[in-house]
Amino acid sequence: MNVIKGFQTTFKHVLQEPVTVQYPEIEKPFAERFKGRHELKRYDNGLEKCIGCSLCAAACPADAIWVEAAENTDEARYSPGERYAKTYEINMIRCIFCGYCEDACPTEAIVLGHEHRMSFTDRRDAIFTKEMLLVPVPDGAEDTPQQVEPGKYNRAIPDMENPD
Repeated sequence: MNVIKGFQTTFKHVLQEPVTVQYPEIEKPFAERFKGRHELKRYDNGLEKCIGCSLCAAACPADAIWVEAAENTDEARYSPGERYAKTYEINMIRCIFCGYCEDACPTEAIVLGHEHRMSFTDRRDAIFTKEMLLVPVPDGAEDTPQQVEPGKYNRAIPDMENPD
């Protein structure tokens, strides 16, 4: 009797559509709120949005983010503020993709994107550096560091007044 029930279950599922998706040929769409790999954003003129404040590192419950700040100069300007992130690293093995870093950022520099394909064969490969996280320079803009006129470090935000 149990054998007959087992065969009934098997034949019932043979006639149904498979639920398996043939990944990577076919990808299921992700929800709009999906949180994937981090990105460091730039302004339209190519300057980095990250000002090296380390609020993202302070907000991270997994202690996965390391930020080392440095001072901007007129000869080498990375961000519109006084400081920039000289070193920015995220340990993706520790990251729990909670989005607290994104919420804590005052300049909206760190964003959790939709990239989900991350695999590592070595623990060192799981540490994403600033160069890996920065989005490409927008068309018509120049890469960082940029040289600016003395005292004009606010070019990235047009309506920001010069504090001097």
